Amino acid sequence: MRWLLLVALTVQFMVALDMSVVNVALPDMRAGLGFTPQGLLWVVNAYALAFGGLLMLGGRLADLLGSRPVLIGGLVLFGAASLAGGFAGSPGVLLAARAVQGVGAAALAPVAFALIAIAFPAGPARSRALGLWGMAGAAGGAVGVLAGGVLTDAAGWRAVMLVNVPIVAFALFASLRTGPTAGPAGAGARLDVAGALLATCGTTLLVLGLVGTSAHPWGSVRTVATLGAAAVLLAAFVAVERRTAHPLLRPGLLRGRPVLTANLFCLLLSSGQFAAFYFVSLCLQQVLGYGPTAAGFAFLPFSAGVVAGSVIATRTVAALGTRRLLALGGTLAALGIAGFAVTARTDGSFLTFVLGPSLVSALGIGMCFVPLGTAATTDVVPGETGMASGLLNSSRQVGGSLGLAVLVTVAAQVSGDSNRPADLVSGYATAFWAAAGLLAAGALAALVLLPRERETGAVTTPGTGAEATPGAGAAATSGTGPVADPENSQKNSGGSVDPAVSRSTHR
Repeated sequence: MRWLLLVALTVQFMVALDMSVVNVALPDMRAGLGFTPQGLLWVVNAYALAFGGLLMLGGRLADLLGSRPVLIGGLVLFGAASLAGGFAGSPGVLLAARAVQGVGAAALAPVAFALIAIAFPAGPARSRALGLWGMAGAAGGAVGVLAGGVLTDAAGWRAVMLVNVPIVAFALFASLRTGPTAGPAGAGARLDVAGALLATCGTTLLVLGLVGTSAHPWGSVRTVATLGAAAVLLAAFVAVERRTAHPLLRPGLLRGRPVLTANLFCLLLSSGQFAAFYFVSLCLQQVLGYGPTAAGFAFLPFSAGVVAGSVIATRTVAALGTRRLLALGGTLAALGIAGFAVTARTDGSFLTFVLGPSLVSALGIGMCFVPLGTAATTDVVPGETGMASGLLNSSRQVGGSLGLAVLVTVAAQVSGDSNRPADLVSGYATAFWAAAGLLAAGALAALVLLPRERETGAVTTPGTGAEATPGAGAAATSGTGPVADPENSQKNSGGSVDPAVSRSTHR
């Protein structure tokens, strides 16, 4: 069990690391390989699209083939792509490597969640595992921000790709030391090829349309066409899943209130969190004059707060229950992000603008991981844990992209084309209030939609029929962050997510 947990934590750390470690190196990549400005944008987008588009498929493959083969295959793919990217001699090779990294990540994220959900007994053991999982994600994001600058300065842009190779090697070694893991589904189970194609293409187009709104307005032909095509494909996916005998996503999975609420909460949480810390990064560097390294260090209190929140959730989930802990965590996160709106000023400081709001919001976010995983896997049988994990990761990916795209537009409407610090702060404050509203909506959804513990009795451990305390489940904390603008990436690399600078925000 210890080796299995170590594998899961290492995978989570690596996926979180790769969300932020590349951004600082983008200008060096452009100079070294001769990227055009638009071509360089795809160093980030290729990873984001492959990851977001294939999450559902990766989760289902874990159910059909077994956890271990998909885990090892994902690690080999991710490591090989990192190695190829580190030695890339042309833009095309690097872009291909980043896309393959995204494919590997789409396999790794769901299968690691499924391993925790199945292997750890319900109650304190699983709650501790989920708490450590949240801490690994926070550590990966923080280390990625700092390591990107340090590695690029010390060894060049290739180091930010090659740093994954020893991490993958360790994860492969640890995975071979793990005990038995989930095996494949029954002999009659098959891959839903039509559903896989529709889900992959539909989700990819949805993410592509959302991340492209920084360069193409919401009303542009390109954005409308892309999002419209995504809607058509996803509607067709729903229709196919209702009729196929072996669906990629069983429609009945979302009929359960806990699973439905967990995915709604995850979407709202990611929408608010990703966008809020994107604007914190901009405010630190464009208004308060922080450099990339200083901005990276400024986000360390957020990582500490997530760790503290995860510990609190681990120790209180049995007493408070999933519903109340999710509502409490979401409320604290909303209050913390509202604090950024209140303290955002042109003469702000680390103590007044960053420290307090970061700790409060991170504490709330950290408290959500354990109960979120509990709800997301309630009444899910072993043959569908990968399905449930892939769905939750997809909610996070789409939520992060959607929140960033919408709130960038909100901020731009307030600040206009002005680059004056006072105008920028006004736009950022409005975006912070909107992000806080999204998180508050998530807390309200948890409070209203999740059944009370006394109404449901003991929670059933997925697939076992055994009663469990409310601490069971697997959290989804991986996914890609917002997409970066290469022309400004060196200035805006201080967040724990990919700090994308939209042209519409500071033209």
